[in-house]
Formats: sequence, C-alpha cells, structure tokens
Amino acid sequence: MANRIPRVPVREQNPQVRAANFEEVCLGYSADEAQLEASRCLDCKNPRCVAACPVGIRIPDFIREVLHGNIQAAADIIHLDSSLPSVCGRVCPQETQCEGSCILGIKGEPVAIGKLERFVGDQALDSGMTPAAAPRNGRKVAVIGSGPAGLACASDLARWGYDVKIFEALHRAGGVLVYGIPEFRLPKERIVRREIDNVLHLGVEIETDVIAGRTVTIDQLLDSEGYDAVFIGSGAGLPRFMGIEGENLNGVISANEFLTRVNLMHAHDDEYDTPVFRGRRTVVVGGGNVAMDAVRTAKRLGSEAVIVYRRSEKELPAREEEVHHAREEGIEFRMLTNPVRVIGDDKGSVRAVECVEMTLGEPDASGRRSPVVKEGSEFEIECDVVIMALGTSPNPLIVSTTEGLDADSRGRITADDNGTTSREGVFAGGDAVTGAATVILAMGAGRKAAKAIDEYVRAKYAAKA
Repeated sequence: MANRIPRVPVREQNPQVRAANFEEVCLGYSADEAQLEASRCLDCKNPRCVAACPVGIRIPDFIREVLHGNIQAAADIIHLDSSLPSVCGRVCPQETQCEGSCILGIKGEPVAIGKLERFVGDQALDSGMTPAAAPRNGRKVAVIGSGPAGLACASDLARWGYDVKIFEALHRAGGVLVYGIPEFRLPKERIVRREIDNVLHLGVEIETDVIAGRTVTIDQLLDSEGYDAVFIGSGAGLPRFMGIEGENLNGVISANEFLTRVNLMHAHDDEYDTPVFRGRRTVVVGGGNVAMDAVRTAKRLGSEAVIVYRRSEKELPAREEEVHHAREEGIEFRMLTNPVRVIGDDKGSVRAVECVEMTLGEPDASGRRSPVVKEGSEFEIECDVVIMALGTSPNPLIVSTTEGLDADSRGRITADDNGTTSREGVFAGGDAVTGAATVILAMGAGRKAAKAIDEYVRAKYAAKA
C-alpha cells in the first residue's frame, strides 16, 4: 500500500562542510525520488492539505502529475495559485500547514509536500516553463512592495488582465526574499530572481528605488497617476530592541541590518567590499526563524555563534527544521536565558552580555508559558557582537503620508480579512497588516486582496456605466 512506503529523505550538505559556506543546505529530490515520494499520496477525496495551504494550492492534483512524470502539468497546476513554488517549497512552514494536516501524518510521516513543490518549481525554472500572460483590460493597479504579498497580489491581478506596477524601495526586487533569508536557505540568483522574472513575464512592471511616502505617495498614485486601486504590501522592516543598557555600543546590531548587509549587499562574498563586523563570538537574542538565520549566518562568517532565548526549547517559535540544522552546524543554545545589559569595553565596543536565568510561569496571551526571572542568577556571556532578533514592525512612513489610512498603535495598517482598509481604493496585506509573519501567509493575504481589488474595480466601473 502507498501509505506503507517510508518518507523519502532529502539529501543535504554535510553539516561540518556547510557551516563554512553559503551554498544551499538542502539538495532536493531527484526525479526518481520525487516520483517515489509522490506515490505515498493517498489522493484524498477531501484533501485537508489544500484547506491548510494559505494560497490554496491544489496539492493532490499536482502530486498526481509528479507521480506520472508530467512536470509541465504539475507546474501549470501550482501556478494557478502560486507564483513562487520554488521559494515556498524551501521556506514555508509546511509542518504546521499542508503537511501538518496530511492524513498520513496521523500514524506516520506526512507526504513531503514542500519538497515536491520545490522539485516541480525548480524543474519548471530549469526547463524555461513560464506562466501565460493575459490580455489587458485597461485597468491600473499599483502595488507597494515587491515582497511575497506584493508579488502574489500582482501576479493574480496580471492574470486577470490588469496593468500592474510594483514600486520597490530597495534597488532590487524581492523584499524579504532577497534581504532577509540567507543564501543557504534560499538562493537569490538561481531561484528568487528567476521566479520574479516569471512574474514580470505575466506583464507586471517593477520600479525600484521608489520610497512610498517620499518618492511618491498613495494619494498621488490614486489622484494624479490614474491608478484604480493601490495594494500596500510593504512588509515590516522596522526592528525592535530590548531597551536595555548598552544597546548603543559598537557591535550591537539588529538582525534586519545584519542579514541585509550579508544578503542584499553580498557581505559574504569576498568579491564585494561590503563592511560587516565578523566578531569572534556572536550572541543572537531571540528564538524565531530570523534568529536562526542570523546565528547560522554569523557562524558561516567565522564567528562562534550562540542563541540566547528566554523560554525553553519547547516554546521556540522557529521551524523545527531550522533548529535541527542549527544544532547540526554547532550553534550553541542557551535556553531560559535573558539579557539584561550589554557590557562595553573602554573603547565603547561590546565586551559581554549580562544575562539572568529564567523559569516558566503561567501561559501568557500567546499561549506560551511566561518567563520569570530567577533571582540572583546573573551571569555574563563574553562576546563582541550582539544581534537582536526580536521581531519587527511596519515602517510608519506610508500611514503618516496617506490621508484617511488607519493603523494601530504598533503601526500596523488596519485592514479586514480581504485587505480592505479605511481609505477607499487602498488595500493592504502581509506583514504591513499583521506584523512579521511567514512568506506564505503574506502571499495568502496578497491573493485575498487581489480578489477584493478586482471586485472593487469592477463595481467602480459598473457604477460609471
């Protein structure tokens, strides 16, 4: 029986080798491996995996085509709902979404849906398969931000005939895909750039070096530039700090800045002269995926790397796969530990982090047990770099320069489940609305907003007729 076949393991770089390079950790399936793994799918009548996918990929349908070796057909099925299969196959938390709902996982291991999606996406890129562009309908939509939410929204609208232009603040399109996720998890040229090229093939235009709220405002796009609607998918790039003594010392940096320098500015590449301090010992504060990315990057740059997290490993918000890979690569984990002060030397640079031990009390609003300081437990961790990976908030610039656009106290744009905001004609989704979340959730929000924009524009022109 198909469900008795064990899950096909995925080949990976040796941990000792990969900890010193920026090449991709996971090597993916071969065609034979992909077909064998596809044979495990039960092709359920009511597939729970599809309901658990934020963008609604028709998972059993594409897996069926993989099983029969029809990669073009599998790619066509995925592209109906996702413009970034090679990206999502690598970075989505499948274990809590599609694979977490796979019926095979009840008594065994779920189908490796993410690895199969990656296989199809990569095969499509390597074979030059591109989604077909649609005839234009004469309606214009502006998208702010070329990250996952913006790309997903723009892709759907382009497929429906809209003229879509994305405005990106940085010099390269991709948002968090290019500046936030390390090369060893998501190759930029081989994967991200080519999947963005597929979005351009649909007819989407991308203009870089445009700062919404400075270079152009939302009001100008709607009132002067002739756009029928605007989608804000600008993400959440404003880093948070702890507010503790010593955070202004040389050597304290946000994970955002650190990863941006290494990823977008090629600080890991000796051919580029990009300054980044490669400390002897780096302490990363936090326990999410960004913290894992930062600490593993520091390790690859030659630093001893330590994770400091105030809860236990059970409460770590990072993906299990990323934690597992970090441990394999020799990352030190200091759990139930919280910094209270960064200690400097006589030159104003980091010398150590003073920490306290924690215990876990009752659950807080997030459902995780609240950390409580253990009295008299102060100790120091010697280091010369401290990276704060404590989450991010949206940049307030767009809200402050847009008439009638509401946001909450943390700067997150107020929008309903379909992305509709308080300003007519303006829609928003992804991290700009929720705060920092996952790539696939941002894509799901972008798709919902695209549908709402289509309905809004259609109704607007119907009213004029």
